[in-house]
Amino acid sequence: MATNWAAFAAAEPELARTVEERFGAYTHHVLATLRKDGSPRTTGLEVRFLHGELWLGMMPDSLKALDLRRDGRFALQANPGEGTGMGGGDVRIAGRAVEVTDPREKAGYGEEVEPPEPFHLFRVELTEAVRTYVEDDKYLVVQAWRPDRALRTLRRT
Repeated sequence: MATNWAAFAAAEPELARTVEERFGAYTHHVLATLRKDGSPRTTGLEVRFLHGELWLGMMPDSLKALDLRRDGRFALQANPGEGTGMGGGDVRIAGRAVEVTDPREKAGYGEEVEPPEPFHLFRVELTEAVRTYVEDDKYLVVQAWRPDRALRTLRRT
């Protein structure tokens, strides 16, 4: 089961806002995809939140784009920033990337973002969003969301 960004934001607005802020704090993040042989590949990536969707844009024929064309499953880790502060916590999402091939939809994205041409464009279908942070210098808090479950919050000492 998967959902788009707008549906996630409607279901869990506070967590969605925090996730979006963490991704917005820095330009580059870490994308994990699956190679042909099934082993993981991690690469840097920029993301965009536009019109209720989370978008992944990539250079033509980049290995990560080829990976996602073959198998759309991915994980995306927000850049934690400098030092050890982790303001806002550690944030990651997982899901499936669906390539956008419709020329009008791709052109609309290109008009707003102005990426170098040509480019691959993928829309995200979320299967998981997770935030981990420290509360009151005492608890490690893990918030985990999936489309088929209510938000779960675990506190560990």
